[in-house]
Amino acid sequence: MARFVDVRNMVRWVAEHGPAQVIAGMIEYIEDDFRRWEQFDKCARVASHTPFGVIELMPTSDHESYGFKYVNGHPANPARGFQTVTAFGMLADVHNGYPTFLAEMTVLTALRTAATSAMVARRLARPDSRVMAMIGTGSQSEFQALAFRGALGIRELRVWDTDPAAVAKFLKNVEPLGFEVTVAASAADAVAGADIITTCTADKAQATILTAELIGEGVHLNAIGGDCPGKTELDPAILTRGAVFVEFTPQTRIEGEIQQLPAGFPVTEFHEVLAGTKPGRTSPEQITVFDSVGFAVEDFSALRYVRDSVAGTAFFEEIDLVANPDDPKDLFGLVSALAPVL
Repeated sequence: MARFVDVRNMVRWVAEHGPAQVIAGMIEYIEDDFRRWEQFDKCARVASHTPFGVIELMPTSDHESYGFKYVNGHPANPARGFQTVTAFGMLADVHNGYPTFLAEMTVLTALRTAATSAMVARRLARPDSRVMAMIGTGSQSEFQALAFRGALGIRELRVWDTDPAAVAKFLKNVEPLGFEVTVAASAADAVAGADIITTCTADKAQATILTAELIGEGVHLNAIGGDCPGKTELDPAILTRGAVFVEFTPQTRIEGEIQQLPAGFPVTEFHEVLAGTKPGRTSPEQITVFDSVGFAVEDFSALRYVRDSVAGTAFFEEIDLVANPDDPKDLFGLVSALAPVL
């Protein structure tokens, strides 16, 4: 039997612990797995692109457990009443190949994306950072706000979005949580004076929502919206002004902001910072860019965290997912035992 956390139980579990506490716990799991980076099988995600959007599989294994996530990205979905991103994931036992744990990952991906952003920012943003600009107030925005408050103490937000309804939704959700929020008149207005900038827009296009002259010294840029080929958010000149950090270079060169730059453009994989083999921020004036596209190890960590957290609770059910005849060689017997006699 495999344990299964459906949407109802995932939401109940998050509500009981609180999203901020879940993100904090997930940060530790993700950082632990990044510290053992070399133990994982790694490959760029397998993507199927269509005019409607993209569907991807994101696999990895640490040779004890195998994990994958199925995820889509369809930017036009909200106009049709659907989520832009949906997902589910699975863990399996490497020793026999049996699936052991399944979970919805639409909510979980939002939590793990925010957790990854905050984990990286703890190492790269200036310790005295107090103001975050948020360009894009869609489904990810509230999770990012909570993650940065928990990890860095950010309480002052400057937000901007082309969709007034998305801004209104964001304000409704975060103002009761104790944030000080300013609605900016433009992207340029939002980033003026910000210590951290988070960009998270959904259009599948090579957009330029920020130009290089808007980025002040010492800023940490959390660029999480460019996440597939042909989809970017930043003026490439921004990337040449500071140090760029990525998750898994071969995937980011295809899908991240650095797809706009030559293949040899230097980047640092974040696990190298944790290991102490490469520097993170080297001065208060340095601009740091986290060119994040999401990577399978983060999903593996998130699934592990939920699996461990719900053990012994009522937040999962068991499902009979694998046929298991008494004689492992007699799979037909399961069918013939119930088949009508002819």
